Amino acid sequence: MRIALKFAYDGQKFDGYARQPNRKTVEGELLNALITQGFIDGAKTSCFRSASRTDKGVSALGNVIAVNTDTSKERVIQELKEKIPHIFVYGIQNVDSDFYPRYAKLRIYRYYLENKGFVVDDVLSAAAIFTGEHNFKNFARVEEGKNPKRTIDAIVVSDENKFLVFDFYAQNYLWNQIRRLISSIEKVGLKKLTNKHLSDALNDPEKKVDFGLSPAEPLILKDIVYDFGFEYNKNTEQRLCDFERAIISSLSSEKL
Repeated sequence: MRIALKFAYDGQKFDGYARQPNRKTVEGELLNALITQGFIDGAKTSCFRSASRTDKGVSALGNVIAVNTDTSKERVIQELKEKIPHIFVYGIQNVDSDFYPRYAKLRIYRYYLENKGFVVDDVLSAAAIFTGEHNFKNFARVEEGKNPKRTIDAIVVSDENKFLVFDFYAQNYLWNQIRRLISSIEKVGLKKLTNKHLSDALNDPEKKVDFGLSPAEPLILKDIVYDFGFEYNKNTEQRLCDFERAIISSLSSEKL
């Protein structure tokens, strides 16, 4: 039987997501918990797979893993929900034997940008430049052989206290893409760049420019969407709200 698990984590408490020797990572802690509880024997035999390997410092409210196990999903969720410090496992579902969580319909990322007195209309117009399909070579760290074209379905911006909150909607992203987009948008808001600078960098990707990289800590993987739903624990929505508030409240002015 193959199951998918949905979980949240505070990325500031780990040395990144992907498991590494002698490092405390999100993937490593999840894998160790599954093995310790006797749900799987190891990563290889269980076909352990992750949906998104977030950068060091990046948190999540809805990342997903999948494993093969002989244990019922009811027992798995019951045993894991309070077992792993700084990780909240809250959703589970039986999936097809060939399910690979990386192939999702939609990924939603959220970024908390400290509001430094921006003119919100300037920020909104800058963000709108990036929606649709573009070559993001100048706005990402593009690995060799990887297609730099991506489609951003929408960028929704809201004003919440001392932050402007950006929600990005797309099927997939390039490495560091959102953090580079935020850095560019912030510079427009601070009058250090214009919308034309951003448009030119998109339309002429072979002319290399670098508008900077925003910090990782205010970035959260909000959710990953598939063509099926997850079974959730009681009070999950409130727990996730509390989890998100704790992540944001721990951001120091130095990190922002």
